[in-house]
Amino acid sequence: QVQLVVSGGGSVQAGGSLRLACAASGRTFSNRVMAWFRQAPGKEREFVAAIRWSGTRTYYADSVQGRFTISRDNTKNTVYLQMNSLKPEDTAVYYCATRVGYDMGDRQSDYDYWGQGTQVTVSS
Repeated sequence: QVQLVVSGGGSVQAGGSLRLACAASGRTFSNRVMAWFRQAPGKEREFVAAIRWSGTRTYYADSVQGRFTISRDNTKNTVYLQMNSLKPEDTAVYYCATRVGYDMGDRQSDYDYWGQGTQVTVSS
């Protein structure tokens, strides 16, 4: 079993920054990909960013490229999402997820474990 515990989130004005954290436990993650998804009110859940547990490659949705940064701390088994230059359209519930393998896909059906969501609200 894998447990993912999400922390961070909150409310911020447009242009501000927030950092989310996802603490992973339960098994070895060296052969896994970690990702962030989000779901805005009335919309489907969408991919935000992904990172391999080993190596340096990352992958971002076009909507957050250049503003969000995904990173990990292997010593803490934690993945972060640093969100800068936030916009009202970034308002959503953010989820952490993981999948086996090295393919940093953006399909949520490929991810087998999910953390609880955390609300991010950006006001104009």
